Amino acid sequence: MRRNIKIPRILKINWIKNLSISVVYNNGESRIIDFNKVFRKLEIEDNSPAGILKNPVEFAKVKLVDNSLSWNNVEQYITGKDRKKKMVPFEIGADILLKFSVAEGTGTLIRIGRLVKDTRIKSGLTQKELAIKSGTSRNYISRIENDRSDIELDTLRKIIETGLGKRLEINIK
Repeated sequence: MRRNIKIPRILKINWIKNLSISVVYNNGESRIIDFNKVFRKLEIEDNSPAGILKNPVEFAKVKLVDNSLSWNNVEQYITGKDRKKKMVPFEIGADILLKFSVAEGTGTLIRIGRLVKDTRIKSGLTQKELAIKSGTSRNYISRIENDRSDIELDTLRKIIETGLGKRLEINIK
C-alpha cells in the first residue's frame, strides 16, 4: 500500500514584522516564525553572508520560491562542476521552519472558542453533555474551546443552536 507522505510546504506569506513572518502552510494553518530563534539555532553570525538578514529592511526582501522562503540579497555562492562560482539565493525549507514556528491564533477563533466555553458553562453543561447534544465528541468541543481546532460554520451552528439552544448570528463590520 502506498503511503501519502505529507511534506510541509509554505503556500503564502501573510505578513512580515521585524524578524518575524506569518505564513500559511499546506495544511491550511497560519504559523508565525521568529527568525531571531532561527538565526540563533542555525548559528548565523553577524559577519556571515546571511547576517545581513538580521537587518529588518534586508529581511523583508524575502520571497516565496518553490514553497520555501528565499532571499536573493544574500551573497552566497556555490561552485559548479565547471568550477565556476555561481550566486544562489539563501533559502530555508518549510520543513525546517515548521519546527521553529508557532500557530497563529486568529482573534476570531479565540473569541469563538471562548464564547462557546463561556456559554456552555453558563448553561450548566459539561463538554461531554454539549458534545452529545450537538452530535460531536467531547474531544472536539475541548479543542474548539482551547483554540486547538478550526470549526466549520455548519458545525458551529449545530453546537450553538442544537447543543446550547442559542441562536447563531454572524456580523461582518
